[in-house]
Amino acid sequence: QVQLIVSGGGLVQAGSSLRLSCAASGGTFRSYAMGWFRQAAGKEREFVAGISRNGGSTTYMDSVKGRFTVSRDNATNTLYLQMNSLKPEDSAVYFCAAGNPVFPHTVPTRPGGYNYWGQGTQVTVSS
Repeated sequence: QVQLIVSGGGLVQAGSSLRLSCAASGGTFRSYAMGWFRQAAGKEREFVAGISRNGGSTTYMDSVKGRFTVSRDNATNTLYLQMNSLKPEDSAVYFCAAGNPVFPHTVPTRPGGYNYWGQGTQVTVSS
């Protein structure tokens, strides 16, 4: 059983940066592909970014490419999402998730590809 604790959200102005962290415990972190999802009010949860369990592959949704960077530190069991040039449309509750795909380079992009979820953190970007 993997526990995921998300931190780092907040209220910022457009153009600012935030870094989200996701601390994992209770499992073998390096065995899991990790993903970030977000859910805005009244909308479905959507994939934002993900990284394979070996760190060799990353995937991003189109609207955050070039602005967000996902990374992981397998020594400290922590997943990160560096968010730069934030826009009001990035406002949402952000979740991290852990999944166990068959292949080491795979990054699931659908919620069903993940087995464990963190509690979410609110990111609000004002214009």
